[in-house]
Amino acid sequence: MKYVNKFVAAWVLLVVTVFCAGCSAAKPYEIPTETRAPEWTRTAVLYEVNLRQYTKSGTINEFSEHLDTLKDMGVNTLWFMPIHPISVTNRSGRLGSYYSVSDYRDVNPEFGTKEDFKALVDKAHDMGFHVMLDWVANHTGWDNAWITEHPDWYTQKDGKIISPEGMGWPDVADLNYDNADMRKEMIECMKYWVTEYDVDGFRCDYAPGVPEDFWREARIELDKVKDIYMLEEDLGGQAAANLEYGFDSNYATKVYETLLAVAKDGKTADKIKLYMPATDNNTFPMYYLDNHDVNSWDRTIDEAFSEETLPSMFTLMFTLPGIPMIYSGDEIAYNKNIAFMEKDTIDWGRTGKDYRDLISNLSQIKSQHPALYSDNTGDGFEILNLENKNVFAFKRVAGDDELICIFNMSKREQKDIDLSSVITGEEEVVFSGKMDSYNATGELPTGVYTFSPWEFYIIATK
Repeated sequence: MKYVNKFVAAWVLLVVTVFCAGCSAAKPYEIPTETRAPEWTRTAVLYEVNLRQYTKSGTINEFSEHLDTLKDMGVNTLWFMPIHPISVTNRSGRLGSYYSVSDYRDVNPEFGTKEDFKALVDKAHDMGFHVMLDWVANHTGWDNAWITEHPDWYTQKDGKIISPEGMGWPDVADLNYDNADMRKEMIECMKYWVTEYDVDGFRCDYAPGVPEDFWREARIELDKVKDIYMLEEDLGGQAAANLEYGFDSNYATKVYETLLAVAKDGKTADKIKLYMPATDNNTFPMYYLDNHDVNSWDRTIDEAFSEETLPSMFTLMFTLPGIPMIYSGDEIAYNKNIAFMEKDTIDWGRTGKDYRDLISNLSQIKSQHPALYSDNTGDGFEILNLENKNVFAFKRVAGDDELICIFNMSKREQKDIDLSSVITGEEEVVFSGKMDSYNATGELPTGVYTFSPWEFYIIATK
C-alpha cells in the first residue's frame, strides 16, 4: 500500500509540474497563433548589401552615395549583412567573417560608426527604403564579452565552450538557449536596433539552429516596438514551425535548386511546382538567383544562369508568389566569387552586362499589380496546364487584377502549344522577352503558338 501511495503522489506531482510548466510557457503566447508581415512587404524588392565589398572603402558613408542607383533600379528594401564588430580570436581569414560577432550593440569600425549607420537608415527611410539587419543568434565570436562574463550562456563540453558541432565553424562559439538570461539579452539586443535605429526587420542567420520558441518570444517583443518583417535562413525547410508565428518568410531553396537544373537542361520546368512553398497562413517565400553563401562558396550568378536564361529567371522570380531578392552584383551578372573574409571590392565594370533596367521594369510591374503582391491575401495562384513539361504557366489574381504568366523554360523551341484554354485574344501584354531581348510590350500569343527558347510573357486579362 505504501508503494501505491508513493506512485500516486509522484504521478500527481508530475501532472501538476507539467501543467504549471505549460502555463508558464504559454503565458507569453496569449496572442494570435500567426502574424502578418508589414504592409510594405507586399511590394518589397529586397537587395542584399555586401557592405565590405560594395565600394572601394567598404564604408557605410560611401555606400550611402549609391542609394539613388538602387532606388532607380526599383529596390525598396535593403538587407545589410552583419554590420557588427568581428571577433579577432580564432578569426578565419584576415578580416574575418561577418557572422563572428563580438558585440551585438556596436558597428564594425571597418564600416564606420553607429552615427554613420543611423544617418544611413534615416536617409534610406527618407528615400522610401526599408532597412533590415542580418542577425546572428546561434553563436558569437570568441572575444565577445559574453564569453568571459557569462560562460554559462554558451554550450559546453567537458567544461569548455565549444563551436557549433558538425558545422565546421571554428571562429564562433555556440550559444546555450537553455539559459533564460541569455535569451532575454539577445532579444534586448535586437530591440536596441529597432528602438534606437528604427530598423524595419531582420534576416536571421541559421534560424533552425535556434529553438523555435525563442523566435516566437523575440517576435512578440519586437512587435511591441514596431511592426517588423522577419526572414529566416532555413535552406532545407527544416524549421517550418518558425513560420507559424516567428517569421514571415523563408528561403525558397528548393525552387532555386530546380531553376539551376532547368537552366542547365537537367530538369523540365514542370518540376518547379513541386517545390513551391505552400502555406495556408500569411507567410510567403523569398525567391533568389544568388546570395552571399552561394556566390562565395558555390557558384556565381553568371555560372548558374547564362545571358539567354537570366531575363526569364529574373522575371519568374518577380512573378511567383513571394518576395524577390537581388544580391550585390547580380544586376551586372557578376562573374567572380566574392571573397568572404578578405577585402575584394566588386568591379562594377567587369562584365559589361547590365540588368538594372530589367529589374526596374519588373519592380514597377510588381508594385502596380496587386496580383503580384508578396503576401497570400490575393484571390489565388493557379498553375496552368499547357500540356508541355517545358512551358511553365500560372495565373495570379487579386480582386479585379488578373495576370497570366507563361515561360518557355528551355533552350529549344516549344512548338504547337495550344493557348486557347487560357488566352482569348482580348488580353494585353504587360511585359515579354526572348532570351536577352525584353520590353514592356509585345504581341499577344494566341491560338496554337510556337515559343522561342526562353520566351516569356506577363499578360493582363482585365
